[in-house]
Amino acid sequence: MEGSILVIPLEGALDSVTAPAFSREIDRLRAAQEYEALVFDAKKLTYISSIGLRIIIRVIKEEKVQKHAPVSIIEARKEVYAILEMTGLTELIKVEKSYREISLEGSRLIGKGFFGQVFQLDEDTVVKLYADGKESLPLMKREQSLARKAFIRGIPTAIPYDIVRVGDQYGTVFELLQAQTFNDLVREHEQDRGKLEELMALYVSCLKQVHATEMERGELPLARDNMLERLRSLQEVLPVEIIGRLQNLLAELPEDLHVVHCDFQMKNVMLCHGEPMLIDMETLCTGQPLFDLQALYVSYKAFKEDEPGNAMAFMGLHDETQDYIWQRLLELYFGTEDRGRLKALEDKIRVAAYIRFLHTLENTWHKGRALTEVRIKNTRKQLQELLSRVDSLSLED
Repeated sequence: MEGSILVIPLEGALDSVTAPAFSREIDRLRAAQEYEALVFDAKKLTYISSIGLRIIIRVIKEEKVQKHAPVSIIEARKEVYAILEMTGLTELIKVEKSYREISLEGSRLIGKGFFGQVFQLDEDTVVKLYADGKESLPLMKREQSLARKAFIRGIPTAIPYDIVRVGDQYGTVFELLQAQTFNDLVREHEQDRGKLEELMALYVSCLKQVHATEMERGELPLARDNMLERLRSLQEVLPVEIIGRLQNLLAELPEDLHVVHCDFQMKNVMLCHGEPMLIDMETLCTGQPLFDLQALYVSYKAFKEDEPGNAMAFMGLHDETQDYIWQRLLELYFGTEDRGRLKALEDKIRVAAYIRFLHTLENTWHKGRALTEVRIKNTRKQLQELLSRVDSLSLED
């Protein structure tokens, strides 16, 4: 018993030989105590036959009659999970896989973000370790699904091929042969403007390739809807009239089924054998390029507006380098160095960026800090000033 949950461990092979004894023992255990939910721990189960499955299904039906919580199976090995999935049991009850355990001792930390950290396991593989334990598993499975969709469409992405456990945390394993993040490469060549120009050209080219990829309707979430949802959570930090104006500007954007990554900052783009490759695909959406550019403004500009040196703390880059990245990104993406044209485009990007920025401040560990209050106040002021001259968020106007 674990509180009001009866946990029954399964071991070995559950087949025609062992099934009768299993059936009697499970009935004895269920009758011996009061409980509200039944969980089968399949960590040591090596095989289950059709007769074993029929016993499980019988128990599921009886537990439902007794109005107990739904039966579930945890820690199912890959081979056992495959049987349960093939027979349809995974559609009937919740079944959790058992994940391979690894150690990160001696592994090099190569990246860090809001969701977790990225470690180099060896020359060929990296693992993205999430911070929230089992709560991260749905996010990781979503990322696997989105990465496969992107890969099939020709987007250069690393496919997550395994989920592993590191103590109480879980991570996704990627195969990235001798890869480095663009962020690390920029740090390495920060004083070499020629090399930085080469990296920026590759980086922006990859961004444009993503934006040129179109998905079917409904395959991915809509970035505009996500942004409207974020806006609805800002009732406490923005006046009603500003929220209404922002809602109208977002609603006026035409529907767009081209892919946007929504977190394209350089820690999430790897250089692998001379080719850019994306990781962190859980944010993938469809929408206008605005929804990638606004996220990049947050990463490279917004955070350091009220905290000089933030770039060094988060990305290991000097403020001047981040300013260069943002400016060259705009010039290369839009194919112009016309300051007036770029300023008008940047104003539109900043309007959307400040929605994301405020949402981050209000919904992460930033909330409640003294610096956060300063940032909110100044961002609100910036938005009011921007909205006095921005009448559309379309970057094609």
